[in-house]
Amino acid sequence: MLLNKSLSSLFTSLALTGFIGVTDVAIHTFIPLFQNTAIAAPEMTPQEQIDLIAQNKGQIGSGDQLRRFFYGDLLPLAVQPGGAGMVVNLYNQANDVTFSYCATYDVVVAVQKGKVTAFPEAEVK
Repeated sequence: MLLNKSLSSLFTSLALTGFIGVTDVAIHTFIPLFQNTAIAAPEMTPQEQIDLIAQNKGQIGSGDQLRRFFYGDLLPLAVQPGGAGMVVNLYNQANDVTFSYCATYDVVVAVQKGKVTAFPEAEVK
């Protein structure tokens, strides 16, 4: 009698475990709403990246965009008064564009085509 009771509880726990496992697999297989699906955004062209930085210049986050889009491709050309003291003019040779970057506030303050060593004072204030 005792052996029958312990086997009964063992079979019950195994059946319950199997049911939970099968139910979990069925839910994740047949109901796609519970599955996490990541959809990647289409890759931006360099010109679209430049336009986005120019659109967001002076706003928080534009410095992050500059680093993310052109990491390792920026050459310092000059330093000039502006921003919160001084700004650095960074040149991207691949796209022939110069960005004026204020490190104090981590923002891009000016964008212009070509090599620019000094932006107009009103543009980098």
